[in-house]
Amino acid sequence: MAGPAGTPPPTGARGFGIDVGGSGVKGAPVDLDAGTLIGERVRLPTSQPSTPDAVVKQVAEIVESFGWDGPIGVTVPAVVTHGVTRTAANIDGSWIGAEAENLLRETTGRAVTLVNDADAAGYAEAQFGAARDRSGTVLVTTLGTGIGTALIVDGRLIPNTELGHIEIDGADAEHRTSEAARDRENLSWEKWAKRLQRYYRTLEKLFWPDLFVVGGGVSKKAEKFLPLLDLRTPIVPAELRNEAGIVGAALLASGNDRRPG
Repeated sequence: MAGPAGTPPPTGARGFGIDVGGSGVKGAPVDLDAGTLIGERVRLPTSQPSTPDAVVKQVAEIVESFGWDGPIGVTVPAVVTHGVTRTAANIDGSWIGAEAENLLRETTGRAVTLVNDADAAGYAEAQFGAARDRSGTVLVTTLGTGIGTALIVDGRLIPNTELGHIEIDGADAEHRTSEAARDRENLSWEKWAKRLQRYYRTLEKLFWPDLFVVGGGVSKKAEKFLPLLDLRTPIVPAELRNEAGIVGAALLASGNDRRPG
């Protein structure tokens, strides 16, 4: 598979990010100083079944298509500790307990940094998106099939927070408050906002954040629900959209905080 034609030269240092999801595996080189993709990303439908061996081969295929030979950052919808995937959301259950980072290194022949997908997206927002140049504690939440979270304190990522699973009123928060729950129960924006209010108020009590950033596809309709929330913490929609995971993975793999300015 050939890489995208006409890819412009980078304007700064380069990295490479891959974002693994339940439906697609996406990757591209990243300008680490601008927080943007270099040219168009390549996307492959996620292999079914989405076992580690199958998906890792797809990651290698995307990296090879660009002729990239440097370090790569890879996201997965899973808790990752010491290179091992501890959970699996929307991917095959065989990821649980897999030595996924080592497998990626062996298959791609590159240095690999493996990270949780929400952590990567949140870190990108902190560096180049809605939380750029914000000090203190930033909580990024992605509202989708579940609720992904990323906690960034003074520009540093605190990984694997999994705050979509906190218990509120006797239930896992994401079961009642995710975008999927809104669709499943056919909730109005007003009724859904009441659940979001309870969720974000709980996070406020626990973390006293300086900023909330709301990602996920529903963030495109932020004007329909964010104004309905009454919080002490400013809350804003994410800015990097579908590129956030790729950008964040590349940034974290670079090992440097490249916050501009």
